Amino acid sequence: MKAKRNFKTSLWVIAAIALVALGFTTWRYTADKHERASEYWPTTGWRSSTPEAQGIDSGKLAEMLLAIRAQAIQVHSLLIIRHGYVVTDATFYPYDGETPHNVASVTKSLMTTLIGIAADQGKLDLDDKMVSFFPDHSIANLDERKKNITVRHLASMSSGLDCTADADELTLQEMVASPDYVQFVLDRKMISVPGKQFIYCSPAIHLLSPILQKATGMTTLDFANQYLFEPLGFGEVMWPRDPQGYYDGWSDVSLHPQDMAKLGYLFLHHGEWEGRQIVSRGWVEEAMKARMETFDDPYGYGWWIEQDVVGARADGRGGQYIYVLPEWDMVIVATGGGFEMDEIAEYILASFSDFEKPLPANAEGEIRLKAAIASVAQPPAPTSVALLPDVAREISGKTYVFDPNPASLESVYFEFDGSSEAVFSLRADSLALVSARVGLDGIYRFSTAPDGRPVAFRGEWIDEQTFRVEYDGITNNDHSLLQFHFVAERVEVEAQETAHEMGAQFAGWQQQP
Repeated sequence: MKAKRNFKTSLWVIAAIALVALGFTTWRYTADKHERASEYWPTTGWRSSTPEAQGIDSGKLAEMLLAIRAQAIQVHSLLIIRHGYVVTDATFYPYDGETPHNVASVTKSLMTTLIGIAADQGKLDLDDKMVSFFPDHSIANLDERKKNITVRHLASMSSGLDCTADADELTLQEMVASPDYVQFVLDRKMISVPGKQFIYCSPAIHLLSPILQKATGMTTLDFANQYLFEPLGFGEVMWPRDPQGYYDGWSDVSLHPQDMAKLGYLFLHHGEWEGRQIVSRGWVEEAMKARMETFDDPYGYGWWIEQDVVGARADGRGGQYIYVLPEWDMVIVATGGGFEMDEIAEYILASFSDFEKPLPANAEGEIRLKAAIASVAQPPAPTSVALLPDVAREISGKTYVFDPNPASLESVYFEFDGSSEAVFSLRADSLALVSARVGLDGIYRFSTAPDGRPVAFRGEWIDEQTFRVEYDGITNNDHSLLQFHFVAERVEVEAQETAHEMGAQFAGWQQQP
């Protein structure tokens, strides 16, 4: 499900009023300035600029970065680009920017862009019927409404298929638990006429990936590499597949933040890159046009449409964003482990100063910004490790087996030896989910997940019987708190997944020898 409304209406309005009050007008997207902003293309890397040269206050940006850290807002990276130049590129501990970041539902904006490229090439048409791509499938609940679902309906979240985003995207969870994602979606019942009602439905938009493969004869990743990633100079991309081998169309692509910004920059420049039309200008305009009214901002083709300033955003769960803001000739990219843009929007807007001409040089502000970028990338100073409570020695080396629970966790094991680290092992579905060291001094200890991604753990005793483990998936945009309360041979667990707004409570018992 998409994140809640970002950059509140009032904040956009306040920004616009403030600029006018200062005697400035917002920058308009004209052909002349478009050409001046395109003297270079960031194919091999972004150029940087002082914020003041682009009408932005470096001191205010420094304040923002330090406030994000002080308030423990789960931002992993923040990249602000104006007139094609990077004015801020910050990563926040424990993310270091070296590994591609899971961009969650930003994948939808990427997927629809690939559909647009294929449509430009004549490989498919937006009005092609969904069922025409799956002649080898026996489809349940096949009525006239389902027969009339088109690629256009899938791309605009208006398929009419029975789907809910409630309960942490229950329909998506059911699809992922099924042996065949495509068959699961094709078999859904219809609840409305296609094109009439917006329903946020990740399973439906997943079908765009197999449709692209069937229409082009190339896998989604191969097509993306040839016609998008390579022309724009993308680095490493991680893209999982479904059980039948189709690349996921709804979520979980992993990209470097700088490459996310390239996708935004492509849309900022109407689909053009280095004099080549990567995706047609017409597609960009249509994708960023309000097509469906929603419970929040309107929806285009995989993009959410900003109503209070000209622009659109790609939006992913947990704090993954690409803002394309042509009025301000700006791209803003963020990744996170469970935050909403509202939490930092006021800081960003406070840094906007003169969008018509550069500000005077600000050496002090630049020094502060450079220092803030370096500071937020570093771990905090280690804290002193408190003496272990008696229960730590009692549970050390013991395994606790859980009752059946929504998190599908089976058991936990701890070792405490009085040092600044503990050993923590958690099992789920008969597999070793994690086995890692946990920092007890406020500093994460890093491990490698089964998929090769970095993960980090730290913990603390919050009272004599309760130990809390903080897990940061770092590049997988998940962040969890696991609280273990030990009473005799029983453990009571509270689990909270902050990025996914999921929580569970359950209990377990000490395993007997």
